[in-house]
Amino acid sequence: MLMRLPTSVSEAQEYLTEGAVPVGGATLVWAVWQRDGFPDHAMSLRNLPEANRIEAETLGAAVVLNRIDDRVPEVLHRAASTVGTGAVRRTATVGGNIVGSTLRCLLPAALVLDARAVILEPEGVTETDLGEVLAKRQLLLSLRWHTPITSNYVKAAAEPGGPSPLVVAAALHAVAGGGALLRVAVRFDDEVFSENVSHHGSADETLSTLRRGFLGWLPAQAQELVDRQVTGLVSRPSGR
Repeated sequence: MLMRLPTSVSEAQEYLTEGAVPVGGATLVWAVWQRDGFPDHAMSLRNLPEANRIEAETLGAAVVLNRIDDRVPEVLHRAASTVGTGAVRRTATVGGNIVGSTLRCLLPAALVLDARAVILEPEGVTETDLGEVLAKRQLLLSLRWHTPITSNYVKAAAEPGGPSPLVVAAALHAVAGGGALLRVAVRFDDEVFSENVSHHGSADETLSTLRRGFLGWLPAQAQELVDRQVTGLVSRPSGR
């Protein structure tokens, strides 16, 4: 297998045109390749500057999870810190976790930030929504968002080998003209659900509105965790 390591977007486009198979940290695809056979050409974005940015409102797809720190909002930082073991976080990438993984621990965090996806195609670089990236399994170059007022993330404890752990992510965003918008995402039973509601200062009112949406049919354990996260979030001082 020939591994391509482009250092520019134009070079990466060329390799895609030649049929190179994109690979992140290879934590997920390596076992599949060993079973089904390795491709002739693969491509990693680890040397591509655009895929390695860590900024206040940008995170590159080739960034390994243990490099994600407080330069990004708390919800993303915490999400990355809970993925797998230290060894996994030293090799797994943002793009591999969101697009290549079935668990997608970073996806709830990206959703509550209302992140947009910058994708790389043979024709060039474009920006789209995360739903399209996941549906089409497009090559993620980076994520972009606007800094929230504050955010948080929690992953519930889970038994080894059991169901995927419950995840709750939340972020409070400023709204033009005053007020705020609360975004909440929950991973439950390997599915991710999200809801956006206006917040005007009352945690009880905001939670009541959430329960009339997707929270209304989540099990009690999930609802209780959402209640705690939302109540804590809207009552804390401003911060990322």
